[in-house]
Amino acid sequence: MMSYERLWATMKERGVTQYALIKRHHVSPSQITRMKRNESVSTHTIEMFCRILDCRVEDIMEYVKDDE
Repeated sequence: MMSYERLWATMKERGVTQYALIKRHHVSPSQITRMKRNESVSTHTIEMFCRILDCRVEDIMEYVKDDE
């Protein structure tokens, strides 16, 4: 499973709010919701967040092994 916990830490570190993502950077609220739920998003979305936050993919997401 992909975890986006690192995204929220990176946003806080950079001083970027969810409101700013939506209003200033035109990020879809549904994309933010999908990431909050650790649901799948496109590589385009990941690239967009990297560009906005000026960070690497590893600063946004990580793979977490499912306990099966």
